[in-house]
Amino acid sequence: MESSDIARVQTYLRKLFGSDKVNVVAPPRKGATIELAIDKEVIGTVHRDEDEGEVSFSIIITVLEEDLAPAAAGSAPAKAAAPAGKTAGTSRR
Repeated sequence: MESSDIARVQTYLRKLFGSDKVNVVAPPRKGATIELAIDKEVIGTVHRDEDEGEVSFSIIITVLEEDLAPAAAGSAPAKAAAPAGKTAGTSRR
């Protein structure tokens, strides 16, 4: 990913999340992974994809189990919300 792409993605994410704490960090050596950080805490990676001339950027956010609060004893997992544009129990055809 070029430095201009990194700057553009960072500007977009800062505007999207309303925070200058969002940083897209260029790797120390060419070809290494580009990191997404909040302040100095790395939370994921940014990847560039080009397919048939169309460019997109993907962000993979990693949440480590050790960073999560312990689950409450006896609590059931939360029910997942229906995807946008769908109502639970319905399907598009």
